Amino acid sequence: MATEIIVSLIALAGSALGTFAGIFLNTKLSNYRIEQLEKKVDKHNNLIERTYKIEQHNAVVDEEIKVANHRIDDLENINKKG
Repeated sequence: MATEIIVSLIALAGSALGTFAGIFLNTKLSNYRIEQLEKKVDKHNNLIERTYKIEQHNAVVDEEIKVANHRIDDLENINKKG
């Protein structure tokens, strides 16, 4: 009877060790995947910020072009009148 108890305890220890090892490895893998996703999100956010800055710059350039075209039109009108 004592042999059966020892075998049961060894089986219990093996099951517990296997369970905890599986949980540890799964947690480690999940943390790795989360870190990789965070890196991708950071790259994406950086891209969004850069795109926003480019759009702002383009809006300023478009406005400058409109002003320049207006000035050219004014100069051409002055030359036509004069």
